[in-house]
Amino acid sequence: MPSSALLFPGQGSHAEGMEEPYRGHPLLERGLDLLGYDPFDQLAEGTRFQQPALFLCSVAAWDSWRDDAGEQAESDSEIVAAAGHSLGEYSALVAAGALAFDDAVRLVDERAAAMADAGELVPGGMVAMLGGDARAVGTLARRLGLTVANDNAPGQLVLSGPVEAVDTAAELARDDTGARARRLDVTGAFHSPLMEPAAERLRVALAATPVHAPAIPVYANVSAAPFTDIRSQLAEGLLRPVRWRETLLAMRAAGVERFVELGPGTVLTGLVKRTLQAA
Repeated sequence: MPSSALLFPGQGSHAEGMEEPYRGHPLLERGLDLLGYDPFDQLAEGTRFQQPALFLCSVAAWDSWRDDAGEQAESDSEIVAAAGHSLGEYSALVAAGALAFDDAVRLVDERAAAMADAGELVPGGMVAMLGGDARAVGTLARRLGLTVANDNAPGQLVLSGPVEAVDTAAELARDDTGARARRLDVTGAFHSPLMEPAAERLRVALAATPVHAPAIPVYANVSAAPFTDIRSQLAEGLLRPVRWRETLLAMRAAGVERFVELGPGTVLTGLVKRTLQAA
């Protein structure tokens, strides 16, 4: 029986109307009650609303898959691991039973608010470096005081840091690294030290949240290995890179043969193909 892993997307996979297939789903409706507002009405306002909206869609997608297609899927393969890209870690931990849904909704809401506030406190940005030489991209980042915030797949690194340095990296990308630069539509320097105010708020929220042993290994972005300290690693995840390429390779090395993306879009499916084909 082939082994499968569940994958959950992060911010950037959101889209207007993504909630329509799940309107009326018990988990989505429960989440809206807990939030006390409808984030889908305010997606254009950025991180503060995009993150809880995407989380609710992803968990509803998982629950629907489990109910509607799960029996057939589980008869064809064994679910042995899960992972989420940045925000998607919370969906993965719910699916694995490590976080209760209600607790995860509250955590995601606080995370989104904390990251949005941190972005206003210290203006920052992110730029994707597509193609080019990975070593040269790393050298450019260090020279400009930027963080390699996402190692998504071969030929796809994301830099994060102060706005001026991000702008300079975008200008120098082609000549210095051979990469094509694409600015990301975010309001902060996510997965960099500039998120420390957000990480501190998240630590407080996590300390008050029950955490259980996951039923299956959930791979952490910060280590590209199964979580060993969920509270600590979730908070650190705001400050440290998303090691997604390494995570996929680690799951493949652990015997995962099939990846199932649950949530809006197919971004992660594309990263799986690029990473594993290159390997």
